[in-house]
Amino acid sequence: MKIKITTKNLSSSDYLKDTIEKKLEKLSKYFSNDITANIMVSVDGDKQKIEATINAGGTIFRAEEAADNAYDAVDGVVDKLSSQMSRFKTKLQKKHKDNKGFKFAEIPDYSREPEEIAVVKKKKMDIFPMNTEEAIVQMELIGHPFFVFMDMESESVNVVYKRKNGDYGLIETVY
Repeated sequence: MKIKITTKNLSSSDYLKDTIEKKLEKLSKYFSNDITANIMVSVDGDKQKIEATINAGGTIFRAEEAADNAYDAVDGVVDKLSSQMSRFKTKLQKKHKDNKGFKFAEIPDYSREPEEIAVVKKKKMDIFPMNTEEAIVQMELIGHPFFVFMDMESESVNVVYKRKNGDYGLIETVY
């Protein structure tokens, strides 16, 4: 696994980078060498925050943790990622049975009974062309944390969403 570390609003020491790489190496046994882990180290108020994203053949593992220091946050992120892999091991094996990117034998089995994934509600909705600002207004009007719309310029289906800090995010789809 290749590990790419970036920092935001923080100067990172070589010791921190080495620690992050060492801790994430524990997860590398689950993947082939061509998988990349993107790590963002930032300051969130008085906490240091670690965000980790691993794209493994179309399956994305993501975890974030904020702690008083980055070293504790790294431990939390590694625990969360390891837990995700264990919980969804069976489902991932079905999806990626021929994928050489995963090493399923190395992933520990989940200690509790796996949770059943069930869709409990379905909705159909019309998608109208609009710009991002109009979509945010619509989202706020209906009181949902996200809104699906057709972007007027790109004619692609996009999603706006409200982030934890109150800002807005945009997911642009690519075909």
